Amino acid sequence: AAGELTMDLLGIYLNDHLAGSAAGLELFRRAARNHAGSEAGRVLQRLFDEVDQERKALLALMDTLGVPVQRPKLVLAWVAEKAARLKPNGRMFRRSPLSSVVELESLRLGVQGKALGWALLRTLADYDHRLDPDQLDELRKRAEQQGQIIEELRLRAAVAAFATRQSA
Repeated sequence: AAGELTMDLLGIYLNDHLAGSAAGLELFRRAARNHAGSEAGRVLQRLFDEVDQERKALLALMDTLGVPVQRPKLVLAWVAEKAARLKPNGRMFRRSPLSSVVELESLRLGVQGKALGWALLRTLADYDHRLDPDQLDELRKRAEQQGQIIEELRLRAAVAAFATRQSA
């Protein structure tokens, strides 16, 4: 029978996903900018727009459930994303082909985590009438599609970074 969920642990979980979405949006923005003018850049910009809309859906869901946003987590996620840029990439002053591979892997992992979050909430919709099962199914499906798109971009970036062609 449907009732309502307890919000203490779920609130922490949702805020963790909100923080992840903040970091993910920053990474999508950077990746789209780094690939500006290419097909990959256009795809990444479209995915950025989708993820931004999904973040708004998460905020609306949190509001519906009465879960307050924990601002310190959002700030920490933003700082962590910026700090992740400082890792060595094999090049001192210019962008390495490895940077694209690592960015896309990070995006793929983030989108996969987002899909898992929507799937968990979909399961909980059976226990709380405030959660819309159809919306959560759609959000999970969209995240899985985004993951497939990012995987194709990641594999192309890997070939460009690691595969060499022999001249005939």
